[in-house]
Amino acid sequence: MNGGLVSLEEYLHTSYSPDREFVDGVVVERNGRERPQNKVQVNTVLGLNRLRPNLHIWPLQRVRTTPSRVRLPDICVTLDDPRAAIFEAPPFLCIEILRDGDALSELMKKLEEYDAMGVPQSWVVDPARRIAYRYRNRELIEVTEGWLKTERPEFSIALDEVFHGV
Repeated sequence: MNGGLVSLEEYLHTSYSPDREFVDGVVVERNGRERPQNKVQVNTVLGLNRLRPNLHIWPLQRVRTTPSRVRLPDICVTLDDPRAAIFEAPPFLCIEILRDGDALSELMKKLEEYDAMGVPQSWVVDPARRIAYRYRNRELIEVTEGWLKTERPEFSIALDEVFHGV
């Protein structure tokens, strides 16, 4: 986390490189990304776009999860174009890609925020261990069948594709 408290308005009108999250008045720097996380992000975005070109896929899009929190899912997917700089309506899917140093407690807080705002589905991808999870009912459930899948609408992407070249 960075210095003192800032207002949401100040956060929204400040550019950060790389972008940062906003949690209850604190601008939060995320753990750095390296090649495995970038590769998984690119593979997932391209794979979903190829499989379902009608989806709207947003890497590192600001999503306002509560009145005092703005998160940056590694990827979020919407069924329609929200046409907003900061999404306030829940995306259809949020995907978090783990980095070295990510704390499980912080990850779970984010997933709970997505759930509470109405995001129907969240995935967590771990490039280091080449495994993925679905988040459901406050639990991370390991994907063992080789596919990350959604419901209503249904689509899936093979874990082999997500981890290709990692």
